[in-house]
Amino acid sequence: MPRLRPYEPFIHPDCQITNSSFGEYVEIGAGSRVANSVWGDYSYCDRTCDIANAEIGKFANIASFTRIGATDHPMEKASQHHFLYRSADYWDDAEDDQDWFAYRASRKAVIGHDTWIGHAAIIKPEVTIGHGAVVASGAVVTKDVDPYTIVGGVKAKPIRRRFPEDITERMLALAWWDWDNTRLRAALSDFRSLGAEAFLEKHE
Repeated sequence: MPRLRPYEPFIHPDCQITNSSFGEYVEIGAGSRVANSVWGDYSYCDRTCDIANAEIGKFANIASFTRIGATDHPMEKASQHHFLYRSADYWDDAEDDQDWFAYRASRKAVIGHDTWIGHAAIIKPEVTIGHGAVVASGAVVTKDVDPYTIVGGVKAKPIRRRFPEDITERMLALAWWDWDNTRLRAALSDFRSLGAEAFLEKHE
C-alpha cells in the first residue's frame, strides 16, 4: 500500500500545525512548523521547515530548513520587540495586538505548481513563485518569480529559464498538475523518459 494517501496528510513527528489545510498526498517533514497555510495536492516539505501565511500549489517540492512567509517586525515603531504585539506574555493587564497578527496573516506568500524550493531558501511575504520555477538553495526571494524561471542569490535574481518561452507557454496550457491520480499513473513512464517538448507533443 502506498505510504501517501489522498484522505490525510503524512505528518512526521514533532511538527507544529496550526490553522492549515492540506490537499491529497501531502507530506510534512519532521520538526516542521506550518501555520495559516493552504497546501495543494502532492506537495511536500522536508524536515525543519517554517511555513506561515502561505498558499502552496500542487506538486511543490520544498527542501529542508526552508522558510516561507518569514514575518516582519514593526520597524517603523519606537521598538521592534515582541512586547509590542505579544503583550500578554509580559503583563497581566495587557492584550496581544490582534491587528498586527491579522496584518501579518494577510500578507500571503504564494508558491506555484511543480515548484522546487531549495534547501534553506527564504521566501518573503507577498511574493509569488510562478509555476515550474526553481529557487536555489540559500536564496532570499523578495520579488515575484516568473514561471519556469530559476533564481538564486541574496537578493535572489534570475539565473536562467528552465525552458524556452514557447515550451513554457505550452506547459502552462497543458497544466498537467490538474490531472487526476489515474491519469498521472498512466503517464508515469512518459514523465520519467521524455523531455519536456516530447512530453508536450504526446500529451497536448
